[in-house]
Amino acid sequence: MTNHTGFASHQRLPTAVWVLVIARGVNRLGAFTLPFLAVVLTVELGASVAQAGLVLTVFGLATLPSRVFGGHLADRLGRRWTIVAGLVGCAVGQVWIAASGSLWSAVPAVVVLGLAFEIYEPPSQAIIADVTEPVDRPAAYGLLGAVMAVAAVVAGLLAAWLGQWDLRWLFVADAASCLACAVLVAVALPGGVQVAPAAAAVWRDRRLLWVMGSGTVFAVLAMVLVFGLPLTLLDRGVSASGVGIILAVSAIAQVAVQPVLRGSRLQALDNFQALTLGYVLLGAGLIANGFSHSLPAFVAAAVVWSLGDLILIGRALSVVAELAPEHARGRYLATYGLSWGVATAVAPLIGTQLLSVVGPTGLWIGCGVAACILATLQPKLRRLVRSQPPLLGIE
Repeated sequence: MTNHTGFASHQRLPTAVWVLVIARGVNRLGAFTLPFLAVVLTVELGASVAQAGLVLTVFGLATLPSRVFGGHLADRLGRRWTIVAGLVGCAVGQVWIAASGSLWSAVPAVVVLGLAFEIYEPPSQAIIADVTEPVDRPAAYGLLGAVMAVAAVVAGLLAAWLGQWDLRWLFVADAASCLACAVLVAVALPGGVQVAPAAAAVWRDRRLLWVMGSGTVFAVLAMVLVFGLPLTLLDRGVSASGVGIILAVSAIAQVAVQPVLRGSRLQALDNFQALTLGYVLLGAGLIANGFSHSLPAFVAAAVVWSLGDLILIGRALSVVAELAPEHARGRYLATYGLSWGVATAVAPLIGTQLLSVVGPTGLWIGCGVAACILATLQPKLRRLVRSQPPLLGIE
């Protein structure tokens, strides 16, 4: 009988998953430069605040095709070499920014960084689907997400340490982490599936579009958390340092719950049943945010919404990987990932407007209710997805 509980079961995940998790964790440790990009542009390169804002907008626009490039390359060039190309591109952009002596030298470097910034996401997600069985994918995606969350917390500490000397060193360190990750991937990861036999009309697959619609609302809720939580803490008189504590607890909770993800009870749920559970937990945590007035209360809420978030990410990616033909997984995952680009664009506007109109309590209750509505819609989404045949001509 297969044991589905405990950390030991994670050891049976394919070696490629562990290599990818370690490599992406190393890369995430160095990914602490973006919050400092505006500071470098203004303080080091003499840009005005308006100019810095324009350059950051250019960066954001450049990231939009980045994920699409990654999906197409993953299915044609191969997973491994697409990841390597994306990481090397990021390293080039980072070093170029660090070496720039003027704003006009930094602008093309920022464009290069944006175009390479998300290339490695679709092939990373696709290679997990390639080497795992469907029953193991949620745990594999969850493990990757948890390690990335922990590495992000450690990255913040490293940024605070390196930033004492010269902010440009942050970009050099980030470039070094990208190259270290690229070497590990090139040496240890399998090549995976490559060379798609024909163009996959991803946007004509209604099943993907339905899942993407639900996923976009989830992504907006997740990004409202990123932008709205610090403002809520400020409104409630909680120290700004509380954000770091909450993020650290969230990361620890995601690691601590890993054995549960491979527990027999959770694995017995199909993807849509697990998504329902995830949205209920997310909704409960968001509503709890609205009634929190102290750091311990916010921390307790964070544990709840973090567990929901972890389940949702793993299961949603598993659904997309299941829908995709093997040769088109990169493009399917890249298309689904565009929901995060949409969320990044609209979440700050939604969050700040709701905060100004209904206050923190109204914001988080509204977000929690939205998550609960998504929970009730998952059975219908399952029926829609399963009743629709695969897109003709794509397989």
